[in-house]
Amino acid sequence: MLAKRIIPCLDVQDGRVVKGVCFEDLRDVGDPVALGTKYAESGADELCFLNITASRNDEAITFELVREISRSLFIPFTVGGGIRSVEDARRMLRAGADKVALNTAALTAPLLLTELADEFGRQCVVLSIDARRSGNEWYVTTHSATRTRGQTCVEWAVEAVERGAGEILLNAIDTDGVCGGFSLDVTQAVSAAVSVPVIASGGAGSVEDFVDVFRKTEASAALAASIFHSGEWTPDSLKLRLGAEGIEVRL
Repeated sequence: MLAKRIIPCLDVQDGRVVKGVCFEDLRDVGDPVALGTKYAESGADELCFLNITASRNDEAITFELVREISRSLFIPFTVGGGIRSVEDARRMLRAGADKVALNTAALTAPLLLTELADEFGRQCVVLSIDARRSGNEWYVTTHSATRTRGQTCVEWAVEAVERGAGEILLNAIDTDGVCGGFSLDVTQAVSAAVSVPVIASGGAGSVEDFVDVFRKTEASAALAASIFHSGEWTPDSLKLRLGAEGIEVRL
């Protein structure tokens, strides 16, 4: 069995790490370089940097900030937000990213996933899905979860993998920042439908939440922000507890 990965997330706006609830009421958390270094040194398996307002505000990508963060890291580093072309991705990878994550751009131009996979290998291509529940179904949203599409998360995940996505980052907007647990139903539905790794995101607030997502779904990794930003847990301390619960992690 492959070890489960623990991935701290840096949601960045205007060069600062921020965190809110369901993508609203954002508050400043700190400097992305300092936080990225801290998490890498305290046991994170990977790090994720997301410019959360890039698509909504049509912002340019902060290549210099990505380069500065990458210089302090020795773990895989995924960057998303505002990547709209093969050239954007190339510049991001040259700046130090190991993977690039696409959300709105992939939905607008699905062929981009194939172009990126052909150019850099599908292991570099992460599809980011912002999922919102409507009734009994979960649907894809875009532009920092401000617009809802009529496509279900499972439908889009399957199509995206066929087009070249090598990993799925699944963020449940309804539970984002709430710290009440991952959305297990959509996480399992997506992870069971695709052949690539799925990263569960949105809602982590306790060790039990991580135990549940790894025992009750086929997710390969779990991404979290609030639980680490608060200082209550470090990736190392979390993984020690997960190991004690029988969850295989990298210690």
